[in-house]
Amino acid sequence: MYRGSWIWRPRSIWVSPTSEPRPTRVTIKLRPAHGSLGTCGSCPLSDLFSTMTPTMAGGNMETKYIFVTGGVLSSLGKGLASASIGCLLEARGRRVTILKLDPYINVDPGTMSPFQHGEVFVTDDGAETDLDLGHYERFTSARMSQDNNSTTGRIYLSVIEKERRGDYLGKTIQVIPHITNEIKATIKKLADRAEIVIVEIGGTVGDIESLPFLEAIRQMRVEEGPGNSMFIHLTLVPYIETAGELKSKPTQHSVRELRAIGIQPDVILCRTDRFLPKEIKNKIGLFCNVSPEAVITARDVANIYEVPVALHEEGLDNLIVSQLGLPESECSLQRWRELVDIINNPADEVTIGIVGKYVEYEDSYKSLREALVHGGFPSRTRVRLHWIESEGLVGDRWQENLREVDAILVPGGFGARGVEGMIRAINFARVEKVPYFGICLGMQTAVIEYARNVCSLDANSSEFDPSAPHRVIYKLRELLGVEEMGGTMRLGAYPCILEEGSLAHRIYGVREISERHRHRYEFNREYEEILVSYGLKVSGNSPDRNFVEIVELENHPWFLGCQFHPEFKSKPLKPHPLFVSFVEAALQHKKRRAVPLTVYQESTREDARPVPGR
Repeated sequence: MYRGSWIWRPRSIWVSPTSEPRPTRVTIKLRPAHGSLGTCGSCPLSDLFSTMTPTMAGGNMETKYIFVTGGVLSSLGKGLASASIGCLLEARGRRVTILKLDPYINVDPGTMSPFQHGEVFVTDDGAETDLDLGHYERFTSARMSQDNNSTTGRIYLSVIEKERRGDYLGKTIQVIPHITNEIKATIKKLADRAEIVIVEIGGTVGDIESLPFLEAIRQMRVEEGPGNSMFIHLTLVPYIETAGELKSKPTQHSVRELRAIGIQPDVILCRTDRFLPKEIKNKIGLFCNVSPEAVITARDVANIYEVPVALHEEGLDNLIVSQLGLPESECSLQRWRELVDIINNPADEVTIGIVGKYVEYEDSYKSLREALVHGGFPSRTRVRLHWIESEGLVGDRWQENLREVDAILVPGGFGARGVEGMIRAINFARVEKVPYFGICLGMQTAVIEYARNVCSLDANSSEFDPSAPHRVIYKLRELLGVEEMGGTMRLGAYPCILEEGSLAHRIYGVREISERHRHRYEFNREYEEILVSYGLKVSGNSPDRNFVEIVELENHPWFLGCQFHPEFKSKPLKPHPLFVSFVEAALQHKKRRAVPLTVYQESTREDARPVPGR
């Protein structure tokens, strides 16, 4: 018989041999003598031991799991906390990936209103995902995919499809075990991609929608064991001004909700506006059944890129390393500290006007906002954003909204609302030589503006006016006749070939690039000849030349529109070159603005040259 010390866990057996330094997982079928533990046929232990297989034990034994939950209220920053944990572990040399599990019934956020859900983040493989995946990519080197985001809707859809195929062999399909098993399979799918899988559970503990996800991770703790899994709970410790006190009761109640469903947090992250004193940490530890050292101050910071440094100084990464039995290593955060210094001590400042459709809810442009901030890092420039509702650019004094900005950007969007205001802003940027950056819809509206006011065409997009005489932007040919909204766009990363010597080529420094797309409409190449003859430059094309990817103007300090979304690939430690160049152009324009401005007169078709033969 094998000699060694035994550690029993449900659904798996660990044998720790006296001659080996680490436990080894084995499959064992016990057939003990009558009267020994587990011999009774009715005893559940006998069935458990006799049917055990390696797959039941949780897959790859090297993978560790960190589950991040949130309590008290939403928008506490679970996504940033998860991304920061990934950042800290990578700084210690560990390979991580992060999964977001959302409790809503939508299959993905692709059809959700930006005002309700915020930005839709697009991955290389074309997945339309939660905006938190943008945080994950910006804070870590992990590349996200469809497998890094799932929802209640996607989980249930997968189970229902399996039931329809007969995969369950006529069984009654239930939340436990079928839905929870599907959730666990979704988590474990990432096990071979990293040493540590961080799982963020969306929603708030106590909400009915997230219960299946919480039950699934409770089961995983049992299956994987405390040395291979960890629960981190993010909660709120408010300061009550009238009482002059920090209040721990919301945290106590939140943890009690969590413990009621069988989950005991290992670490509690406390969102607060000040450092937690020792007595508050002791109190939270006592009532929530954790060590006071595991009560971490998640203090409000001036900018989100301070979060990893702040959590490291609180010792969070040391707790994780200890809990999961990871090798001890130095946490190298020097580049993040230098980044924070650049943010806090800028050498200059620019203001960029964003003329958009969803500016009332800034999270609609989350990645864009961060990419613009990143663009100022190499020149130590603070980027201030002036949000301009495109529908507001009306009346006689509309240009006053644009006079004080150093550059103008029109971002992506869908639908006709606010488009005429965008076209006015683009006209202003073109005529006044203000740096202009158009992204997706911003490129399309730039083409429309140029066709109208330079080429004298009664131009529009078939999205806004299907009966327009000159549809310089029209629906993707592959989507003609396709009316379903979900996932029916040009999505994900596509290559682009840049024209030699163009502004885009000078910025990127290479001829071929790859960028992420999310659009249904494209540049109509039937109008390329006339637009180019009047000075519009097509500087980026798909390799087969079916799609126009970038347009620009040569007689302008900085005017570029791209059909793709470069903001999705910008990182604080690796800013996207388009945003770096755009911010530098804004800085140069700010210096030129010291010269008195001329009186702006809006360009119209009457000012344009006649079109030959039209």
